[in-house]
Amino acid sequence: MAETTDHSQQASRDEAADLVQELAQELRSEGGAEVRVGNKMLTLSPPPELEYGIEVKERSPMLGGPREKVTVTLEWKLETES
Repeated sequence: MAETTDHSQQASRDEAADLVQELAQELRSEGGAEVRVGNKMLTLSPPPELEYGIEVKERSPMLGGPREKVTVTLEWKLETES
């Protein structure tokens, strides 16, 4: 069964950079990566090698004005214990 924990918030550029930097520090550390998602703390188990993807969308909708979106994806298979 797949579980998803999702959170969105308004943040200044500095706050957003700090949040991304926290995630980067956790990925650099040994062992599990502690990741805050809203008011919930999750422990992830990234291996030494993982898949990285980045997507940028630029839209000019009729209503609401132009928007840009950056999505960064980090994905890996969990190692199973035997």
